[in-house]
Formats: sequence, structure tokens, C-alpha cells
Amino acid sequence: MDFVKTLSDISDNSNIKHADGDYEGESGLLYCGKCNSPKQCEIRLNGRVLRPYCLCKCEAKAVKLQEDSEKAENLKEEIERTRKSGFPDPDLMQWTFAIDDRANEKASDISLRYCTHFLSMKEKGKGILYLGNCGTGKTFLAACIANELINQGFSVLMTNFSRLVNIIFGLKEGKQNYIDSLNSYDLLIIDDLGVERQSEYVAEIVQNIVDSRYRAGLPLIITTNLTPKDFSAESSDIAKSRLYSRISEMCLPVVVSGVDRRKKNSAACDSELKKLLGL
Repeated sequence: MDFVKTLSDISDNSNIKHADGDYEGESGLLYCGKCNSPKQCEIRLNGRVLRPYCLCKCEAKAVKLQEDSEKAENLKEEIERTRKSGFPDPDLMQWTFAIDDRANEKASDISLRYCTHFLSMKEKGKGILYLGNCGTGKTFLAACIANELINQGFSVLMTNFSRLVNIIFGLKEGKQNYIDSLNSYDLLIIDDLGVERQSEYVAEIVQNIVDSRYRAGLPLIITTNLTPKDFSAESSDIAKSRLYSRISEMCLPVVVSGVDRRKKNSAACDSELKKLLGL
């Protein structure tokens, strides 16, 4: 291809975009009537003077705004795809710090700071072990972290051991490959440790999931109704002791205290319904 000819064709005045108000400057270049910047640039090549079209300031600004808008929309779509793939339970996608009632202020602050310093936490492979009774808000805070980090562009999966065990149990082959695939997420959140059915096979899967994350040096967040004593006490169950020891090494303990919100909300709902029925 003749490069000079190509430039010459581009410089053909018939290719220049003229708009109302455009004018020719003293240099002979076409100027934009809106922003008074040139719509042509001058190039000297092999003794020839070429004046190809270029974007004036206002056109360049419009192009950048369009590109930024498209990038923002693409990012939004990517975040939503990540969110949908990261929450097998879609209800958790609505749980964010924006609706946190901060009933457990200390735990809320720790959760927020974990998101703020996530890169450091990820580098050190450190997660959180949320401990507390049923209904105190452990799962809510874990979901808040997941949603916030997804908004920041990180990949997060929030699930539970029972679901993971069922998936792995159903695989005819590639069980370890599936466990290793969980390490593609920047953060893995596993809800309700201790409620999965107890068997030697299940215990082995749970241990493999935790160990795989540990070997990869990636953070893990776990919620459980177990107590701090359960994690610190010596147990006659060697497998359980090994699991709890590994989790304690990987996760910083955060106790989420308070009343059972689910029972409280249920009682308030029942009270209103009783009024409606005249009970």
C-alpha cells in the first residue's frame, strides 16, 4: 500500500467534516466554529504538505465522553455478571452496608475496614471467622463484604459447605479440579460451618476445600454458630481439630453478638398479623 497516497486521500478536503460556523484560519487550516480549535493538522512528507482531518477539542471531548460512558456501562454489566455468579442465593445480592442497621457496631466497622484493606488481606491470605449465635447478623455482614468487594472489581463466591459437598458428591470425576477452581475467586465466603451433615467423607471434602485455599494463599471468610471455645479446645476428633486449627490460622475471629433478629422480626410480624385478625 502506498502510504503517501493513503495520507493524501485522507487529506482530501472532501473528507473533512464541515459544520455550521467552521472557518478557515490564517494558516489555511479548517477551524471548528464552536471551540475554535483546528479540524486539520499539517504534515510535511517527501516535500508535500498534507492536511488530514483531526478531531477538534469539542469533538475529542465528545468522543471521550462516549468512550467513558461505554466503559462504565461495560464495567457495570461485568460487575452484575460477577455478582450473579458469586451468589447461588440471589437474596444475598441485596445485602449491603447501605442497609446495615449497625446493631453490632464493632463487627460492622471491622467488616468495612476489611473491604478497605482487602488488597493487604488478600496478600497475606487473611480472612474473617464470624462467630455468634443464630440470627445475630453474621451472614449479613459476610454478604455486605461480598457485595462491596464485587463493586470494587474483585471476584467473590459466597456459598456454604452443604452446597459445595452436594456439588462435589454429584461429580463422577474431576472432584479435585472443582475444589481447585474455587481458587479462581479473590475471596471465598462459606456460610454456616458446622451445619453440614457429619460423615468422614464430608469432613474430608471440607478439609480439602480449606486446605486448597490455604495452599493458594487466598483469603477465606467463614460464618459459624460454633463458639470461640470450640476452636481453641482440644478435641478427640483429630480431623475436626485439624480443620479448626487451619481455619484459626487463616481467619481473624470476630464475635457477632446480640439477639436473634430473625425471631425478633418474626415476633413483630406475628404481632401485626394478630392485630389484623383481632386476636
